Amino acid sequence: MRLTEGDLPGLYLVESPVHADARGSFARAWCRDTFRAAGIDFDPVQANLSTNTARHTLRGLHYQDPPYAEAKLVRCVAGRIWDVAVDLRPGPGYGRWQAVELSAERANALFLPEGLAHGFLTLTPGAVVLYHMGAAHVPGQARGIRWDDPDLAIAWPAPPEMMSEADRTWPGLAERT
Repeated sequence: MRLTEGDLPGLYLVESPVHADARGSFARAWCRDTFRAAGIDFDPVQANLSTNTARHTLRGLHYQDPPYAEAKLVRCVAGRIWDVAVDLRPGPGYGRWQAVELSAERANALFLPEGLAHGFLTLTPGAVVLYHMGAAHVPGQARGIRWDDPDLAIAWPAPPEMMSEADRTWPGLAERT
């Protein structure tokens, strides 16, 4: 595995070499030793699977505030997604975002430290996303930011065609509580 720090502090693109032969392929999805060698203390306590039937399905931008903040490792295990992280930590990076295409074919992933909101747009029908979470989801603590907030000006590759009512109505960054 190779970890490359992104534009936001603590955000890492994770690349896993894919080894293929006549049987299929193999790639490492998680390695605590690799993360610790990069100075990342991440011990997943929960794994979530998101299945998405339609292309251009949007999920996000989601987060939980401290003390329930979640670090996460996000990987697309079927299809392709446009994955977005938004920095919500106090300081000069507040409101900055970074996006990357994740795909099952490339076996790449994105590690988000605590304090970042996360969302994605499916680029293919049947996209499946696997999240390894550093903290368990706490019912009632889910928060979000509007995906099309002009203060963020995220360059989504296409307008969403499907999303939940909650994702459609999250407040903007300026109204975040």
